[in-house]
Amino acid sequence: MTAQPNINRRKFLKVTALAGGGMMLSFNWLAGCNPTPDEVLAMPKEWFSLNSYIKIGENGIVTLMAPNPEFGTNLKTSLPMILADELDVDWKNVIVEQADFYPERFERQFTGGSQSVRMGWKILRTAGSTARKMLVNAASKKWNIPAEEIATSAGMLIHSASGKKAGYGEMASFAATLPVPDNVPFKNVKDFKIIRTSRKNVEGKNIVTGKPLFSIDHKQEGMLIAMIVHPPAFGLKVKSLDEALVKSMPGIKDVFVIKTLEDGYEHNAFDTTSFYELPVVVGNSTWEVMQAKKQLKVEWEEAQEKKVTVLGWGGNKEDVVIPAGRESTETQRKKMMAMSGKPGKELRRDGDPEKAFKNAAKVIERTYTAPYLAHNTMEPVNCFAHVTADKAELYGPIQAPEFIMKTLVARLGLPKEKIHISLARMGGGFGLRAYGHHFVEAAVISQKLNAPVKLVYTREDDMTYGIYRPTYTATYRAGLDKDNNLIAFHVRGGGIPEHPVEPNRFPAGAVDNYLAEGWEIKSNITIGAFRAPRSNFIAGAEQSFLDELAELAGKDPIEFRLELLRRNKNNPVGKNNAYDPGRYAGVLELVREKSGWTKPQENVSRGVAAYFCHNTYVAQVLDMKMKDGTPVVEKVTAAVDCGIVVNPDSAANMGEGGIVDGIGNALFGEMTFDNGIPAKNNFHQYRMIRQKEAPKAIEVHFVPNDEDPTGLGEPLFPPTFAAVANALYRATGKRYYEQPFSKQINSRQPLL
Repeated sequence: MTAQPNINRRKFLKVTALAGGGMMLSFNWLAGCNPTPDEVLAMPKEWFSLNSYIKIGENGIVTLMAPNPEFGTNLKTSLPMILADELDVDWKNVIVEQADFYPERFERQFTGGSQSVRMGWKILRTAGSTARKMLVNAASKKWNIPAEEIATSAGMLIHSASGKKAGYGEMASFAATLPVPDNVPFKNVKDFKIIRTSRKNVEGKNIVTGKPLFSIDHKQEGMLIAMIVHPPAFGLKVKSLDEALVKSMPGIKDVFVIKTLEDGYEHNAFDTTSFYELPVVVGNSTWEVMQAKKQLKVEWEEAQEKKVTVLGWGGNKEDVVIPAGRESTETQRKKMMAMSGKPGKELRRDGDPEKAFKNAAKVIERTYTAPYLAHNTMEPVNCFAHVTADKAELYGPIQAPEFIMKTLVARLGLPKEKIHISLARMGGGFGLRAYGHHFVEAAVISQKLNAPVKLVYTREDDMTYGIYRPTYTATYRAGLDKDNNLIAFHVRGGGIPEHPVEPNRFPAGAVDNYLAEGWEIKSNITIGAFRAPRSNFIAGAEQSFLDELAELAGKDPIEFRLELLRRNKNNPVGKNNAYDPGRYAGVLELVREKSGWTKPQENVSRGVAAYFCHNTYVAQVLDMKMKDGTPVVEKVTAAVDCGIVVNPDSAANMGEGGIVDGIGNALFGEMTFDNGIPAKNNFHQYRMIRQKEAPKAIEVHFVPNDEDPTGLGEPLFPPTFAAVANALYRATGKRYYEQPFSKQINSRQPLL
């Protein structure tokens, strides 16, 4: 056994005994108490940021209530695998159920930041091992045998000396009456039976048989359909509307304007919106409402500058200005280029960069840019709501229900105990579903009508209302000495409305003279989290620049990076370096081996990139061929160090998805604006990667180790941009500094 780590104030609490015999355990992330026997049936007052429940029936079936919303990362399978292994049950006897959002029990039910497995690792293991120990203690008392002599295996309690055996279900009811033990040791990782094995998606059958899984499929007696009319441009607001014609159309019940957030409301970090007043059309069917929406006559006017107070992650408050005016991409670009030439806010300084650049034998400077990106989830925004005078029921796709609860409480005038959120499987997330404006909109509409309502966005609504990936730029400058050693490095990055610079990541710590700066320009175009926020741009810029820098130094791109990592490992510069140079070097060495980097292939152009984010290290080699002037990705080889891999097939699938997504966005992804109007509103304009353009082969190799798991849904996405750019350079002889790259490729046929 492995000793359980000391988690501050952690105790494990029995919540209730199940009818018919059995037990339920809840486990808390940060705090709790050790109940006495008369508290066994009591609901605790304090819960952890992520709660799960173990239920064991009299027949030995185990049910895990999965608290995290699922949006395709397969955590609904991976999280219970962790629990089942420590509990020591047969996986075939595990049932997984999606928990609803219970704010009185769960303080944190969040899927995002590639943190679900990482954050759940120790707590789920603790819950499983603690439940197993309680079952052993129950058998010990029943059989009058020392607990140390009782073993477990696949849901059975076994005493070899006497031959006694019992299923977990036989002991579950009695186990529920026993004290919850402290500091139960974990399994040794070498004894895992379920973790590190591939298990099929627990929702697989429902998915392939077309069983409705998503809230957009939800139906309820008396339910009305609602659609919103968004302003046609950022910087506008509704002035008036003429609803007479629309109200007379078939199936239409009402037309009105809602106010989503009241004046003076203190926003949370995910209350992101530029549009506070919105016309709404409500009717009997999606088709009728869609047709009526097209006929609604709305007069718009210029919105004034708005100031809102935002409560940040650390509890700090910030006054945020939403500027007036209608912005255009070209105007923004000019502002960004002007800012990029000025000193920014200093984020990190090592040594004397200015002096080092003066003394450098060679200096190289390059600027990289990237546009806004739309999330384009397969399932458009939607939400079901039924709000009455004394309660609210909501059901929809959301990554962070805890963050929207405060908003709902404030807007609906109901206490959180009266607001119930059922968590839907999300048809894609990528950060978009962290924002719960659709929950507020649906709830306000339902409250006004006193009827159940399903709010549905069209694809055009979904693509044009905002929450885009920011537009960024970064200028890199480096100096080499006469022996081609890197002696100076400077990055200055900015964007609208945030900068992308991660000052303590590679190559910080590997260069004596280093400077990182950032700057920002405010905008009323709403932005938000997009798969691997900030990293999704800065990784591509940084790794493209390092590739060109390696060429200037006359060194192999992989070896150049490894030299810097060895420098950091042997004699690190600074004290705040965010990465482990040994693990970073490990993925580069593995990808070099697995890709056959040292054995070039005829007519194949190769690009390499590596990056660290979400606590995970990734290196990629991308093989490309040019066919009729069009780039074709033949193969991508990836090496990943994310610690213990819980479900290898699922992990590889996430890696493959991130790579394909990265290639598509690098080549095609772009949203632009003309006088505040989004230039693209559907897939006939917004170019996505096609199936035939995906790599012919993708290999994802995991570094074997016993480190605790880290993030995986996002880390393979950022380095793909640079792997594409570096392969394109070798294929075309041209460096690529502006995304999307397809606009710069001299192709004889369009990339369609």
